[in-house]
Amino acid sequence: MDPVTHGLVGATIYNLGFKKKAAFWVLLVSSVAPDIDYITRFWGTDILLRYHRGITHGILALFFVPIIIGAIFGYRKGFFYYTFLAFIGYAAHLLMDLTNQYGTRILSPLDWYQYSLDLIFIFDPYITFGLLLSLVLCKFNKKKAVTIALMTIVLIVSYTGGRYYLHGKTKEFLRETMDYNTYTVCPLPNDFLRWWFIAKSGNEVKVGFADLFTQSVCERGTYVISEQDPFIQLSKETSVVRNFLYFARYPYAEVRRDPERITVLWHELTYSFLPGEHFIAVVIFGNDGKVIHAYFRY
Repeated sequence: MDPVTHGLVGATIYNLGFKKKAAFWVLLVSSVAPDIDYITRFWGTDILLRYHRGITHGILALFFVPIIIGAIFGYRKGFFYYTFLAFIGYAAHLLMDLTNQYGTRILSPLDWYQYSLDLIFIFDPYITFGLLLSLVLCKFNKKKAVTIALMTIVLIVSYTGGRYYLHGKTKEFLRETMDYNTYTVCPLPNDFLRWWFIAKSGNEVKVGFADLFTQSVCERGTYVISEQDPFIQLSKETSVVRNFLYFARYPYAEVRRDPERITVLWHELTYSFLPGEHFIAVVIFGNDGKVIHAYFRY
């Protein structure tokens, strides 16, 4: 999820009744703290792609960072109380990130695999504006703030549960409709009954939309994964592509040739429903095989 939504979650947890001095700031800081890894953006977008949702989103950080926050806010009094609150805020962040398809290395450093539930898009206006509305209602009705905050959390959990059900039904529908070995279903922005799918058998990958309402499948492309082209192998030697492949779940390499240069484009098929070219790594070679330029585009 985005940092604003995470901050709103921290504020909502505060309204559950944690009124001790500095509790609001502890929950706010801890709920956005995992995204400190955004600082890697200064070294390049591909560096951010590699390290975002890495060590700061893992179980080691979950137990270590709240202690630091507790020590900062409770160095005189309330260390254990503030550490507990920081743990709640930090854990809420990790759990919410786990629900979308970006992927979270939540078991790092014990396991660097990217886990994702693929239930909610990276930015979900229903959750964000629902949290914002909750805070406004709590502000103007302080006597019922605890009830409002509790109901907000129950609604978010129920909303996530509903999407989990629809996610499962979509996978079931795809298995009945298509003959592939594996199916990955990802959420679309502001949509409930339509999902993006990636179906794979061997080296063949098919992508498209699965619509539960119309009970239909709209195929958007079929790709044969082949990396025999020597320029694809050469592109893997660049740091941009290495960082991209560390992140990508369904990478697909395309080679474009013209008289003056050869371009290798690495696509992440999980996000190929987005208009334009997003989540791609590009390596441009001269005819002599030397890299002219390499970059990543969100």
